[in-house]
Amino acid sequence: MQNGTAVGYFCASLSGRVEGRCCWRQQGERASIVGLDLSNCSLRHIEDLQEASTAVMIDLSSNPVINISDSVFQGFIELHYLRLPSTLQCPGGNASWEKVTSDGVVCLCEEQKDACHQDGNMSWNCPENSLCAPDGPGFTQCSCTGEYHGYKCLREGQFPTGLVFGILGSSTFLASALLWYTQRRKAKFT
Repeated sequence: MQNGTAVGYFCASLSGRVEGRCCWRQQGERASIVGLDLSNCSLRHIEDLQEASTAVMIDLSSNPVINISDSVFQGFIELHYLRLPSTLQCPGGNASWEKVTSDGVVCLCEEQKDACHQDGNMSWNCPENSLCAPDGPGFTQCSCTGEYHGYKCLREGQFPTGLVFGILGSSTFLASALLWYTQRRKAKFT
């Protein structure tokens, strides 16, 4: 990480440990990436950053990136500061961030909004009998509540594990027995 960069200052303010272009923070026995400085790396495509999904700050500025898919940042629920080349928009759109600024060189996306409670209202993306949880800029994740499960959380009660595996097991056994019997007969006649 270069001295004097935004991620460098951020890492120093957290008393983080710098390794290469990553800022690590120790939390108990677990260390996680809280800052990632990929500025000025001549990156043209950015496809997978999932190993840095715990990052609070990511700097991708000064790269010739033309387009970044929003899905690259899916799962980045801790991301508060994202620095992009000014030609790009914030992932999830400007509505997914509290503050979006551009100085002609860098587009700064600050303070990711909770996609479940945009504009103070609950998200209508999740079905009834489910809970909404943020899953990165512009993304939500729906989890069934209580005893509900299945498609759109419409089934109530426990998932019928015994029935499902019973049917799978017995049909597998019957198919195996049938194949064994037919192959055994064929082997006797040759």
